[in-house]
Amino acid sequence: MDSRNATADNLKSKSGLALGRSTDFVTVPFFLYVAVFLLTPTLIVVIGAFTSATGGFTLMNLSKLGEPNTLSSLGTSVFVSVASALIGSIVGALACYALVSRSSQTGLVRRLINAVSSVLAQFGGVMLAFAFIATIGINGIGTQLLFAATGYQLDPNWLASLPGLVLIYCYFQIPLMIIVFLPAMDSLRPQWKEATVNLGGTTWDYWSKVAGPILWPRFLGAFLLLFANAFSAYATAAALFTQRAILLPLMIQGALRNEQDIGQNGFAQSLALLMVVVVALVMTGYAQLQKRTAQWE
Repeated sequence: MDSRNATADNLKSKSGLALGRSTDFVTVPFFLYVAVFLLTPTLIVVIGAFTSATGGFTLMNLSKLGEPNTLSSLGTSVFVSVASALIGSIVGALACYALVSRSSQTGLVRRLINAVSSVLAQFGGVMLAFAFIATIGINGIGTQLLFAATGYQLDPNWLASLPGLVLIYCYFQIPLMIIVFLPAMDSLRPQWKEATVNLGGTTWDYWSKVAGPILWPRFLGAFLLLFANAFSAYATAAALFTQRAILLPLMIQGALRNEQDIGQNGFAQSLALLMVVVVALVMTGYAQLQKRTAQWE
């Protein structure tokens, strides 16, 4: 019996080692992908931010981050990101509440909203800018119909303004909020509301003292995710603001394509390093908030 047990233990240990090796092998492509497309570009940006035009070490690139135009672009990027993330998170959270209240998790409406949100959350760039220009641009179909019906002419420069950019960003921010926040709303158990009612609590008591504290960290985490998403967006703004570098990504483009001063690669990489630091801080906060809400899901 002892020899049989020893043989069984041997087989288990060998199968466990084989499973561990196969699991390690499966994760190799993922780590290669991360190394090639995330770690390597980040390392290049960090090194380039401290490299002069002659190849030596310098802090001149970082000193340019304190210039007025750079600070102005940083402030504009933060404003657009905060505004679009705030609108997207509030509207998306209300949409999630309506879905949870009015439809089941396996219902057709829920599946349809999830599918549409997954598509729209990834719809951006030049295509999104063109869609808005073709709809409510100076010669857009929506603009023409509005003028024919009411005689009101939209401002032709409205889309190429900060409010117009915030509106366009909300187009993909709201679906992203629905995808991220809907599981948190689903995690609320009906027994918690029933217990609140049985103890004499009102609907306000339930949302302010039970559901609210549970959802608040997840809401803040989703807001930070939306902020990082808008802060790093580039193509949509580049299609609308062709001659103005009002955002950090557009400043990076201008520094790389500057024909009058071709030695601004280091400055462009210092701007990219600034964006990496901001996004890293935001995503660290998002990860911490995710840990706090994981116990309720």
